[in-house]
Amino acid sequence: MNLISRLLKEESGQGMVEYGLIIAAVAVVAIVGLGFFGEGLSEFFNNLRTELGLSPVTP
Repeated sequence: MNLISRLLKEESGQGMVEYGLIIAAVAVVAIVGLGFFGEGLSEFFNNLRTELGLSPVTP
């Protein structure tokens, strides 16, 4: 019981856990965003390369 109450009061490392959760959330949003907009972004940059006179990149 003493260990449980001490662990509940202990706050060292709390900031690192919060930063880790924020980084994980940003990574999930970035992965989902790239999955959702990936094809459109690829088409956009290929069109841009074509307009600049460069050859398109094939994935």
